[in-house]
Amino acid sequence: MAHADFPAYRGRMEYVCLDCGARYPGDDLLYTCPQCGGVFLLENLDFGKLKERSGAAWRELFDARSASRSTALRGIFRFYELLAPLLEEDDIVYLGEGITPIIEAAPALRDRVGIPFAYKNDGQNPSASFKDRGMACAFSYLKWLCRRNKWDEVLTVCASTGDTSAAAALYASYVGAPLKSVVLLPHGKVTPQQLSQPLGSGATVLELPGVFDDCMKVVELLAENYRVALLNSKNSWRILGQESYAYETAQWYGWDMTDLCLFVPIGNAGNITAIMCGFLKMLELVIISSLPRVFGVQSEHADPVWRYYDAPKDARHWQPVTVTPSVAQAAMIGNPVSFPRVRKLAEMFIEKGGEKAFQVVRVTEQQIMDAMIMANRHGHIACTQGGECLAGLMNAKTLGLISDKEHAVLDATAHALKFAGFQDMYFNDSFPPEYGVAPDKSLANKPELLLPESARKGREVAEFARMGADAVAERLSLQKK
Repeated sequence: MAHADFPAYRGRMEYVCLDCGARYPGDDLLYTCPQCGGVFLLENLDFGKLKERSGAAWRELFDARSASRSTALRGIFRFYELLAPLLEEDDIVYLGEGITPIIEAAPALRDRVGIPFAYKNDGQNPSASFKDRGMACAFSYLKWLCRRNKWDEVLTVCASTGDTSAAAALYASYVGAPLKSVVLLPHGKVTPQQLSQPLGSGATVLELPGVFDDCMKVVELLAENYRVALLNSKNSWRILGQESYAYETAQWYGWDMTDLCLFVPIGNAGNITAIMCGFLKMLELVIISSLPRVFGVQSEHADPVWRYYDAPKDARHWQPVTVTPSVAQAAMIGNPVSFPRVRKLAEMFIEKGGEKAFQVVRVTEQQIMDAMIMANRHGHIACTQGGECLAGLMNAKTLGLISDKEHAVLDATAHALKFAGFQDMYFNDSFPPEYGVAPDKSLANKPELLLPESARKGREVAEFARMGADAVAERLSLQKK
């Protein structure tokens, strides 16, 4: 059902190669430059027309859309003109993604960290991760392409450490024909919770030995040689959807970026690219008057981007790394395909916002787990990547990279329940040695059996209830009334 408030504006989208500058029309499935193999950014050739509306008018429009009854404008496409403005209303796929809450840190946790901060809970997206933002845009574009080209079957493929496969399978199952979903996972490297998601959505799940980077190479070869739709970060349309994180954050803070900084985990580097791109678009349209600072965060077990930016500017050389096991599974990537985008967007971010506008910090696996447990013991629902961001904030404070007057927004990319297995290993001190994680006894928590199993057998409910109450009262040192 069409709605009168759906935008009339349409843009013309082009792929732009970040290596050679070649351009290609946006009405085809392209992932890397046919001339040089470089990665793309998408550019709206009619972006200049958006400047005819003032920054204040854009803010007013986006705020007004918060009350829209149009399904297409309820999620990430609230910011339609900034995302993929070639889509028609019927093309847009909406499963409840986007507009995830920003939750201020519990006062006790804030005081413990020493800096005011909040979590943006992207684990409250439909498949319980931020990847839904990108998939909503990518699948909307695929619907548009299928309609234009009258395709009768398109196979969507992705490599994943868990979240990408869950999101891709969910959206493919919702859209249905002509789209079908296949996901490639590194065998034994995905949590049971994450594995269950694509299986439950009916995707064809294929496992390969090795790590994510190995599966990614397989998917790239498939995309180069067969007619399949690749859904990893090389898909520029997916990156577009993830820009919505920036738009929502800016809107939540009243479009005022003063003293705001964001901490974003870096895996394949698509999300941090998208977030920087989103803020730069808003700055160009004067929707915001300044940029926030952006901190990328990496584990020492998968830190190629940190190594690049840790080197002196005139001595930087890109070098992939061999990863070792990390609790931040979504970030356990040694050769992120979006790094060229990071480098380009970071240059632009620093040019517009100053030398400290973009930085990368590194954390240990121990810090990640301690931070995740600490956050969740204060009422949050942070995943390991959310723990990584909190650890990054604390390290940035220790290094003097952030001041007490700044306010941080931490990206909890997935729901804590996806990583319950790591919590169990932490509480039970059962991490394999390669992780280098041991529980902080003040944070560990395990159930206590107060009575033996035999205590329930052969007793009436009333008698057992009295025994149980006495045991609880003794354990808690309760005083009788």
